[in-house]
Amino acid sequence: MGLAEDLLSWAKDVFVPFGEFGLFAVAFAESSVFPIPPDIILISLALINPDLALLYALISSIGSIAGGVAGYFIGLKGGRALAMRLFSEKMLNKVEHYFEEYGAWAVLIAAFSPIPYKVFTIASGIARLDLKRFVIASSIGRSIRFVAEATIIMLFGEELLDFALANFEILSIIIAGALVAFIVLRKKIIKRKS
Repeated sequence: MGLAEDLLSWAKDVFVPFGEFGLFAVAFAESSVFPIPPDIILISLALINPDLALLYALISSIGSIAGGVAGYFIGLKGGRALAMRLFSEKMLNKVEHYFEEYGAWAVLIAAFSPIPYKVFTIASGIARLDLKRFVIASSIGRSIRFVAEATIIMLFGEELLDFALANFEILSIIIAGALVAFIVLRKKIIKRKS
């Protein structure tokens, strides 16, 4: 078992027994500082009690959005100097490029995809992205992600979930790619109308 698997197993053992409170704590912390995604806790709880899967998705969403706002203020107050301590310069340059090109759309894509969301929450504060737009983009992206996982568990159980988790990065990249294509196409249409 590798370090990542050990860390995920540890998080599951520590936070699942706390139920909704553990889920909220991980979702909040992951959006600003913690390396463990809340998905592992959400999925574990939803498999134990599929009838509450959508409630777990809601708790994950609220915790993650609140944690994202905390990350935003970390970036706003700590600035680029703090971000350089947390992330590589290459990653920060890439994120800054996404902000210049797509603005709040970059947050929406990161909120849904396997890209480390905390990088975008902190970078949003550094870039002084409009807080309202940040919260809206975070709310849409995180809610879609967690509700999709909960719905898969409710409808299809562990079998389809295993497939979705095994292919999560690919599925996320495809959906994020489609979203980026939509954004680019929308920009071109608006530019032509102007």
